[in-house]
Amino acid sequence: MSEQPGHSPVLGHQGHALSSHLREADARFRVWMHENLDRAAAHFRLTVIGTPLLGCLDRSISAPVRGPDEPMWLRVVSEDRQWIEGEFWTGNLEANAFTNLSKPRVVDIFEWEHGRHQRAELMTLMPGAPCSRTDVLRHMADLPDKWWAELRRTSESIAAMPTNRVNADQALVSGRMQQQFGNAVNPVVRQWETVHGDLHWANLMGPEFALLDWETWGRGPVGTDAATLLSYSLLVPQAAERVHDTFADVLTTDAGMLAQFYVAARLLHRADRGSHPELVAPLKRHTDSL
Repeated sequence: MSEQPGHSPVLGHQGHALSSHLREADARFRVWMHENLDRAAAHFRLTVIGTPLLGCLDRSISAPVRGPDEPMWLRVVSEDRQWIEGEFWTGNLEANAFTNLSKPRVVDIFEWEHGRHQRAELMTLMPGAPCSRTDVLRHMADLPDKWWAELRRTSESIAAMPTNRVNADQALVSGRMQQQFGNAVNPVVRQWETVHGDLHWANLMGPEFALLDWETWGRGPVGTDAATLLSYSLLVPQAAERVHDTFADVLTTDAGMLAQFYVAARLLHRADRGSHPELVAPLKRHTDSL
């Protein structure tokens, strides 16, 4: 990331030119991603009917689409070829194994090379709307009790799914925790389960429950999903309390406490790189309380 104009007496006009160049490059990349979405829609003989949404770092783009049958959801992800062998690349498709959950189902795939490797995933469209426009909740979501019950049932169903996929291993957990907490917390994970791995409010639909974005599901520390949703709720104490109550029997165990430290370390690491700095103070207060 380049310095902003005026932030570096050394860069001066060169810094301003570099920053401008990067902004122009980002804008061209976003246009290119829209073109990729149009190409995928044409391949499936569908029409984009909503405003396309760009994902994290603009590496994906998604939109509702319409064809001869019911509306669907179309997502295109773009990566350098060296990164397409990871488990995240097939996560959404392999999540079709969860047949008893309210989640999108991948019905078709189209891949092609054009500078980078593109993968289009045509999915079923879930009803409702995301509970938040961002990962972090900023206003209490008005959700019925049955929504919270379905959240808990979904978490339990995910945890029970056998898989060889990996969301986080001991090396990752230890690295993140030692980076943020040094030797103050023992990072050794003694209990593992299958986790969604990205359980935040922008991936949750309401008022009818559904869980989106299954790229990174796999084995991780017990309590990871509950700790993740709790961490993303800290700006809204009422929501954080409801999440804690929903998963109290998980979060109050030794495994659940460790998961909270790990998730906090992971999000603080992301904040160090510019993601959701508003969570830093609440996360530190939360870990102090543990």
